[in-house]
Amino acid sequence: MRQLTAIIVGAGARGRFVYGSYAKKYPEQFKIVAVAEPNEERRSLAATEHGLSNDRLFSSWEEVLSNHRIADIAVISTQDRMHYEPTLKALALGYDVLLEKPMSPFPEEVIAMARASQTYNRLLTVSHVLRYTPFWSKIKETIASGEIGRIVSIQLSENVGYYHMAHSFVRGNWNKAEETSPMILQKSCHDMDILSWLIDRRCLNVNSYGSLLHFRPENAPSGSTYRCTDGCAVERECPYSARRIYEEDSSHEWSRFITNELTPAGIEQALLEGPFGRCVYRCDNNVVDHQVVNMEFEGGTTASFTMSGFTHDISRTVQIMGTLGEIRGYMEKNEIKLYPFGKEVVEVPLAVEEGGHGGGDEGLVREFLKEVRRENSGGGQGLTSAEASVQSHLMAFAAERSRLEGGHSVSITSINDQSICSVGS
Repeated sequence: MRQLTAIIVGAGARGRFVYGSYAKKYPEQFKIVAVAEPNEERRSLAATEHGLSNDRLFSSWEEVLSNHRIADIAVISTQDRMHYEPTLKALALGYDVLLEKPMSPFPEEVIAMARASQTYNRLLTVSHVLRYTPFWSKIKETIASGEIGRIVSIQLSENVGYYHMAHSFVRGNWNKAEETSPMILQKSCHDMDILSWLIDRRCLNVNSYGSLLHFRPENAPSGSTYRCTDGCAVERECPYSARRIYEEDSSHEWSRFITNELTPAGIEQALLEGPFGRCVYRCDNNVVDHQVVNMEFEGGTTASFTMSGFTHDISRTVQIMGTLGEIRGYMEKNEIKLYPFGKEVVEVPLAVEEGGHGGGDEGLVREFLKEVRRENSGGGQGLTSAEASVQSHLMAFAAERSRLEGGHSVSITSINDQSICSVGS
């Protein structure tokens, strides 16, 4: 197995904790040879963790992609609105690219990136990690076996989790649609992708409703303050308390995303000075905290999707109804049950993998590396190629337009005059 080299463009949470961690865990497969990151502290951490010299540390994507190719792979894990230009440049230089989702908040950029991958004959894989999990792979396999017949309808729920909602979409980096992406695209393009993959037909029409219902100034409890650290009278009772989520988080599951100084003093300083100490009712957020989407696919198959920030856990549940049977699944419990009509229920055996997104994070990188090796020998485009991702992005764009227009039905082809069918033409 030839070790592949990579540059990381954006060394934040995903760049460091997913791709950087994979390189440290499997050095025989994957080596990071350069990092582009504007934050000096993150660059320093990358240098230490991957043994990089100063001439392999860059403060911008323009610098690391300025001249010739210096690695096999470019991992683009910048913020949503900073994907387009470095991706096109990396493809033009001859890199195979692993791109964080969503591809872009703009339909024309999504399609242009997919076309560039074809033009330069390079891999452009999007991090739709759910396809790489044992859970969703087994569901896809069960559907393909014909045991439930033809899919009639799917119900999919994404339970964001109240603490994840508060961290990422109220206080955090993805709280304003105009700076990143709408919630349905940023968070739930995974789910649009899964529905597209399972049904395996073109989505035709979408309608959607949703709003920012709760995390608003008028809902702030009496006695609350601008920061949870400002002597808030209700902080101890508030489920969204920053002290509860970060200071009392002994595992550092969430505090590691707000500071690199994982000590009581370091976390306290982050809450006193940074955005994550703010009251959830006094932030500058505007993305929705709940949304529903209904979809019609070719052949009459329908799907409904619910995203909610008001759940006790972070989980996904699915119900797939076919002409001969039904599948019900609970991803976080690794539980899949098959109900063939007129027969006994079957517990579908499922391998369990460790790691983020139910093993999908490692699965994504592992399969991408395999594709790069195959591609260099004339292989295919991979499970989550840009071409495959275009439809799910267009579904999310249609859902957001429908939501903003009061739930009116929006056709996929109206989002852009070049639909998924024309991407490969």
